[in-house]
Amino acid sequence: MRGTTVTPVTLVIGSTGKTGRRIVHRLAERGHPVRGGSRHLDPPFDWERPDTWRQALRGAESVYISYFPDLAAPGAPAAIEKLTACAVDEGVRRLVLLSGRGEANAQRCERIVGESGLSHTLIRTSWFSQNFSEGHLRDSVLDGVIALPAGEVAEPFVDVDDIADVAVAALTDDRHSGRLYELTGPRALTFHEAAAEIAKAADRPVEYVAVSPEVFHAAVAQSAGLDYADLLTDLCKEVFDGRNASVAHGVREALGREPRDFTDFCRTAAASGTWR
Repeated sequence: MRGTTVTPVTLVIGSTGKTGRRIVHRLAERGHPVRGGSRHLDPPFDWERPDTWRQALRGAESVYISYFPDLAAPGAPAAIEKLTACAVDEGVRRLVLLSGRGEANAQRCERIVGESGLSHTLIRTSWFSQNFSEGHLRDSVLDGVIALPAGEVAEPFVDVDDIADVAVAALTDDRHSGRLYELTGPRALTFHEAAAEIAKAADRPVEYVAVSPEVFHAAVAQSAGLDYADLLTDLCKEVFDGRNASVAHGVREALGREPRDFTDFCRTAAASGTWR
């Protein structure tokens, strides 16, 4: 009787999120067996229910980790440490961690993954361009006012499609093992400049208004609750101090090409109808 060969599976944690669903799609297109990691799938993966983690990890060779709500959350390092230990126990070979640029807590999580003994790749990213088209700021764009406590700081917005391309490469190619890729777009824009580019592409008035952290916190608390307001406001205070204004070259290092420009993102998003 001939033995059967089991094709290794990739688990994508956060498979319904901005990066996760793109990664799942790319892996499936290339014929890689992929398992989504979400609380709504079977088996489920729920960050708030550690008892679901082991079954979701079982049989996976590679794991993409996107932590919800953000690695900046106080409980993130403990969760990543526990998940990493489960991955080791279940025979996972490779971890790819989505991390945040300039975030102290995220870098603690990077160290946990880096010290796991597993093959790993760290993907440290700037602010997502798609936050304006798929995330919490889409409604702000439709309302014509993007209000953030970012002052006049510049941000090299990164396209989520670039993140997905790098993640897929890291999940499927050992050449990326042990690497830290810092991903940004090719240029830094202020939020005033970003709003102007969105307005031009969407053919609708959109402006950026710099608000205080206190005003921002009150608005987020009213719409999304106090806990999320605390997290998001603290994160804005941390990263909107100019520390992330420089351009990095992780996309070129990982893929051998330049990252997508914010103007291209705006044109693509507008053509998709997301801002109608």
